[in-house]
Amino acid sequence: MLIKSEQSTLLLIDVQEKLMPAITHGREVVARCVTLGKVAGLLDIPVVATEQLPEKLGPNVEAVKELCDHTFAKHHFDACPDGLVENLPGARQHIVIAGCETHVCMMQTALSLVDAGYKVWVVADATGSRNEFDRDVALDRLNDSGARIVTAEMVAFEWMRHSKHPAFRDIQQLIK
Repeated sequence: MLIKSEQSTLLLIDVQEKLMPAITHGREVVARCVTLGKVAGLLDIPVVATEQLPEKLGPNVEAVKELCDHTFAKHHFDACPDGLVENLPGARQHIVIAGCETHVCMMQTALSLVDAGYKVWVVADATGSRNEFDRDVALDRLNDSGARIVTAEMVAFEWMRHSKHPAFRDIQQLIK
């Protein structure tokens, strides 16, 4: 099943300034989230973000924050009980999800979205945890639970669908 841009929302979970130094490959995770946000912007795909206890963990990284259409605070690990579904654009059933921590907030949110009937794609190279083993186990569990595991580049090219897309060259430059 292909990810359709007209049915997609990009969801960035807890890419927070104070959290990122503790995340294995944190800089790469942020860079991939920024790339996804820029691609989404070029394709008019809504970008929603969460922040876990921002009063303690601070806001999302500024480069991520400025790409988001909406950011909301949460205190549950799973963003759904704190109003995620109500903050998603209506009629968009494809959720492309990235962020931190893969094995806690990102995974619990993705599993709830799958349970709620959304089609969920987890961007493996744009997710992170403090411990890589936790991240890898979470990705396996998500895959076994019905979420699809993809990469940022896979998402970008599926959203465009062809090389004649008006944003092709701009997106190709972002990915290189």
